[in-house]
Amino acid sequence: MGDFKQCNSGSQFGAWVGLVPRQRSSGGKNHLGGITKHGQTYLRTLLIQAAKSAVMTAHRRNDPISHWVLALRERSGWQKAVVALANKKARILWAVMTRGEQFDASHVSIKPA
Repeated sequence: MGDFKQCNSGSQFGAWVGLVPRQRSSGGKNHLGGITKHGQTYLRTLLIQAAKSAVMTAHRRNDPISHWVLALRERSGWQKAVVALANKKARILWAVMTRGEQFDASHVSIKPA
C-alpha cells in the first residue's frame, strides 16, 4: 500500500488486507463465515505468520495484548485467535503509519463518542 491514508480507518485497512469475516445476511440475520481472503495476499500472509508466532509464545510475555490473545485462544480456539490477532496488528499498523507516532504497547484506546 503506497499511502495508508487511503483507508479511512483501521477496520477498512483490515478489510483491504482480507482479514475480516465473510458476511452473508438475509432477513436481518447476519451469518459470519471465514476470512474473505480478498485483498493483499502477501501482506495478509505476513500478518498471519507473525500472529501465529505471537499466539504460540504469548504465554511467555506479560503485556496486555498477550493476555488478551491467551483469553481469546481459550474461548475461541487457536486459529480464530491467530486471525483476530492478525486483524488487531493490521489495525495497529494502520494507526502507527497514519499518525506517525511510535507504537505504545500500554496504550488504551478510548472509543469516540
